[in-house]
Amino acid sequence: MNLKNKSVYIIALSFIIALVLFIWGFNFLKGKDVFSKQRIFYASYYEVGGLVKSNPVMINGLRVGQVKDLYFHPDNQRSILVELSLNTTIPIPANSISRIFSSDLMGSKAIDLQLGDSDIMAIDGDTLQTSLETSLKDEVNAQVAPLKNKAEDLLSSLDSLVMVIQTILNENAKQNIMSSLQNISNTFKNLENTTANIDTMVVEEQNRIASILYNIELITRNFEKNSNEFNRIIGNMATFSDSLVASDLPGTVKKADETLAQLSALLATINRGEGSLGMLVHNDTLYIELERTAAEMNKLLEDIRLNPKRYVKFSLF
Repeated sequence: MNLKNKSVYIIALSFIIALVLFIWGFNFLKGKDVFSKQRIFYASYYEVGGLVKSNPVMINGLRVGQVKDLYFHPDNQRSILVELSLNTTIPIPANSISRIFSSDLMGSKAIDLQLGDSDIMAIDGDTLQTSLETSLKDEVNAQVAPLKNKAEDLLSSLDSLVMVIQTILNENAKQNIMSSLQNISNTFKNLENTTANIDTMVVEEQNRIASILYNIELITRNFEKNSNEFNRIIGNMATFSDSLVASDLPGTVKKADETLAQLSALLATINRGEGSLGMLVHNDTLYIELERTAAEMNKLLEDIRLNPKRYVKFSLF
């Protein structure tokens, strides 16, 4: 091999080596390691918040890969499919979450893989669960919204207060308020006069009130002195009540009802003129005979009184 051909081979080999080093360095600067095995996972988002290619993918703050590509989902144009390239062999549980977050104060985005606790591991081509970190704007809005609502409520209250003050300062309203205050003052004066009258009446009727209280005290003392008698009366009433309860009151009432029923039947028989008593009540022949007999007895007694010798004879010997 001559020197010229040898130089050509050296130049070609040097060019190939330089090209390989260039490709490796370019990919290394982009975060790719062409000599390591990569795993591909997918994550579907409705909002990526400014995520772009080559943004890092981290696990517990350690970079383990990068965003390889982003494009609209072919089956759902409203979602964005993010392709994650991982250059680590760490197992990824199937329920792990791919969360987009801000990696610095400038708002640069990155993906944090929050490893799950499933026993089933994800394999290349699986789609992971997703979440999106709340942006600084959303955080500020969440903090400011309650203050905004309170400020609006305060302004509304102030507006109502101003309306009330304007109503009060109205001339008619002022007159009504003054009239109301005057009425309140008159009411207090009337109460004061009434109180004074009551005091005067109490002073004037002090003796009568004392007498009434003394009588009440005497009544109370009498109750105390005769408490045994009251207790005895109450005991007797209780005994009577117990006796009344123990007695066969329903039976007695039933017998009384039966007696009244029999008496009623007897009176009905008499009214109908049945029996001797009925005939006596309804037939006046016996009455006439008795009256005539009584008249004759009176005549006989009168004749005996006037002519005793006719009926009584005395013989001494």
